Formats: sequence, structure tokens, C-alpha cells
Amino acid sequence: MIKMVALDLDGTLLTSDKTISQGNEQALKAIHDEGVKVVLCTGRPINAIWRFIEQLGLTEDTDYTITFNGALVVHNNDKAELAKSGIQKADLVPLHNFVKAENAPLDILDFQQVYPMTDLKHSMYQQQFKGNIDFVPRAFSDLSTSDEYSKAIVSDQPELLDKYQAAMDDTLRSQYHIVRSQPQIMEFLAPGMDKVVGLKALLDHFDMDFSNLVAFGDAENDLGMIKNAEIGVVMENGQEPVKKAGDVITGNNDEDGVAQFVHKYFD
Repeated sequence: MIKMVALDLDGTLLTSDKTISQGNEQALKAIHDEGVKVVLCTGRPINAIWRFIEQLGLTEDTDYTITFNGALVVHNNDKAELAKSGIQKADLVPLHNFVKAENAPLDILDFQQVYPMTDLKHSMYQQQFKGNIDFVPRAFSDLSTSDEYSKAIVSDQPELLDKYQAAMDDTLRSQYHIVRSQPQIMEFLAPGMDKVVGLKALLDHFDMDFSNLVAFGDAENDLGMIKNAEIGVVMENGQEPVKKAGDVITGNNDEDGVAQFVHKYFD
């Protein structure tokens, strides 16, 4: 029995202009009112998507959000942490060495803010980012060795990201979970870190498992939850490998694709 719905944001729940349509809003509010857990799953911190949480009414005592692509599960009401898993500065040294050699940019995120690396090429990430988070420029050498970091971002022109990706050797690839979340954004997480990690922690909290989950996504960073969910729903605008991994293809993100499936399944 489906008891939880997990939703990626960009390219899935959000339209191309980064809003939640009225159709999607109404469909999700209806199942939430019936007791289905509606969980936003994003690479961003919760403050950056708070307007969407409020719009959907996900502010009850049992509402949670998966943030930083699974590295942090947050209780919406009080921002308390249910589960958290980070990466150390030492683990980011090989990535920093690589992007420096490739003349690529790098942003490193802890669980509160973003650090654009000032000793490297200027990053496009801040201009891509829509939401409430501080950008604090800092040299890699000045990053704290005692703090935990959620992930690192390489944001550049898509053709340059293709070039950087092709230049990575197997050793570097093995040190991170690397996902292309958008054409101009490549994310580097701890090995094994994925949205599915945060979802497992949340399902365990509610004494559920993946047989109780429907997951919606469109991109590479949604593959884990699409494959593990009882029903993996992929948007019509989704990447081809994600479509192949899913169970159902729904409409695109600009045509209430989420609501289309919700109405068919839950009605």
C-alpha cells in the first residue's frame, strides 16, 4: 500500500519557471489531507524551498523534507535533523586537485551555506541557484577541517561539464557519487550518498519500507529513488536512462505531469 510520495523539484514538480502549478498543488494537498506523506526531495537546503513547503501545506507535525540529495532529513516544523551524513574536507582534496588542473570552478556546501572557491575559476552556481542560502566566498585552504560538508558542485557551461566529466579517471569516480542534476550542474557527494539514503531513514522512522513509496523524478540524481520505490514515476521530459529505469512515464513538468499520475492512481 502506498503511504508516501517522494518528489524531485526541478524538472519534476516545478514548471520551467520554477513554480508549482495549481493543478499539482491541488492534487498533492488532496492526498496529503488523506494521510499520504508528501516529501520533497532536493539537493537544496530546506530554507531554499520553504515557499514550496508552505504552498503545499507540508507544515504538520509529521512532515519532513529530504535535502542535500539525501544527506540531511529535516523535520519541517522546527528544522530538527532526523538523519544527517556528511563528507570531510580531506575527502574533497582529490576533487579540488582535479578541478584546479582542469581550470574548472568549485562550490562546496556545508549544511548552512555555500562556499564558492576563490582560488579557482569563477562558478556559475550562484546565478543558477534560486533560494535562500548564503554564498560565502572562501579559498579551499581556509575551509574548516572539523566541519562536515554536504556536497560539492561544479557548475559551468554544459559543454565544459562534458569535458570535465570525460577527463575524470576511475580513481576519482570511485571517491564520490557523481550526478549530473542539471545540464550545467554536476554534484559530488559521499560514496553511496543518494536521495534513497534519506528516504530509507524517513521510511524507517514511520515504520514503512520502499513498498510503501511512489517516487517522481526526471534526472540522474533521481535514479536511486526511482529504482527503489514500489512505483517509480518519470516525467515525459526526463532523461532517457531515467525513463528506462522507471515503471511509469507521466506527462511533462509544464503540463501537470505529477497531478496526472496522482489523479489516476489515488482516485
